[in-house]
Amino acid sequence: MNPAAQPGPAAAPTPTAPALAPVRVDTAPPIRREVAELPAYDPGADPAEVAALSGADRVIKLSNSETPYGASPAAAEAVRRAAAAGFARYPDPSGRRLTEALGRFLDVPAGHLVLGNGSENILELLCRAVLDPGDLVVTQTPGFSLHETFPRVMGAEVVKVPLAAGFGFDAHAWREALDAGPKLVFLANPCNPTGTVLGPRELERILEWTPASALLVIDEAYGEFARADPGYPDGLETLRGADRPWAVLRTFSKAYGLAGLRVGYGIASDAALVRALDRVRTPYNVNRPAQEAALAALADPAHLAATVRRTRLEATRVTGLLRAAGLPVVPSSANFLFIDTGRSADRTARELHRAGIIVKAWREPGYETYIRASLSTPADNDVFVRCLTEICAKETP
Repeated sequence: MNPAAQPGPAAAPTPTAPALAPVRVDTAPPIRREVAELPAYDPGADPAEVAALSGADRVIKLSNSETPYGASPAAAEAVRRAAAAGFARYPDPSGRRLTEALGRFLDVPAGHLVLGNGSENILELLCRAVLDPGDLVVTQTPGFSLHETFPRVMGAEVVKVPLAAGFGFDAHAWREALDAGPKLVFLANPCNPTGTVLGPRELERILEWTPASALLVIDEAYGEFARADPGYPDGLETLRGADRPWAVLRTFSKAYGLAGLRVGYGIASDAALVRALDRVRTPYNVNRPAQEAALAALADPAHLAATVRRTRLEATRVTGLLRAAGLPVVPSSANFLFIDTGRSADRTARELHRAGIIVKAWREPGYETYIRASLSTPADNDVFVRCLTEICAKETP
């Protein structure tokens, strides 16, 4: 007999894996109370679902304050070059080339700059680095939800300062809130969702009233649109040299048209604050294509200026059309409008979905009849105005 054909020793039996215990569906995961109580972030309706509902060939998405004019062609080319180089390597964790370019552009030391996966990433890092449970945070209402959400994640108490009548600055309310001794103050200028701005004197009063030990954060996500206003105070120039802790946040997502790449930055009063943020951020939080695109966008001021000019023209035109139709619109220095529909904002948004249009229905108490609508191209804006006025004309407020 061929030895190779001889049967070998019997194979050892394969060990049987222990059976997994059945999952108990009635056992809740150990979620922190602060997190369990948070509302979910509302990004607006899903365009695919709205397309299916409406049957529209193209959905008009006005819910996220994105620019319809896109990024600089130089930024798109930078992304193509980054893609050609491949994605196997991690990006520069410090974003050195971008922070140095921003430092030259802003005339600040690169060590006073921090990059984020969008400027809201830096909001989160500030809360993680600064806040202890029970600390007080002051922000405004109506306002950007993450100015409240991130502090609450850390167990902080949040006081929201209301606007005065006519969407103005309520000096008494701000003074009272700041006298309570907050550890952190978030101020959006321009305000999201109203698009209104604080003037130089109003910003100076907040700076004066904020405790010297508190971190004052000015969120200028829409600042590029507002700088055309002669009365708009540049937060960096206002705070530069101030003997107190501060930060100014900006982003490439809005006027620069890089929302899909997620890159923002913060300018800090002290390099020690940046080092603290570095300790709590993930080391590769801004990917390489985003860094390269931001560098290219920063070097193309003509594209930025054209985007701002076209957006501001549409803001004026669309505001006039809506007011002529009897719809109150808050004066905006941003790339969106805050519109009082005189009826349920949620209901209005759902009816716009059937027309293939997505807006953001506002739900903060006192503003449940308001929608926030981004400014798009003139053609898209005309469709939006026509559909909104038809919907609101169906009933008397």
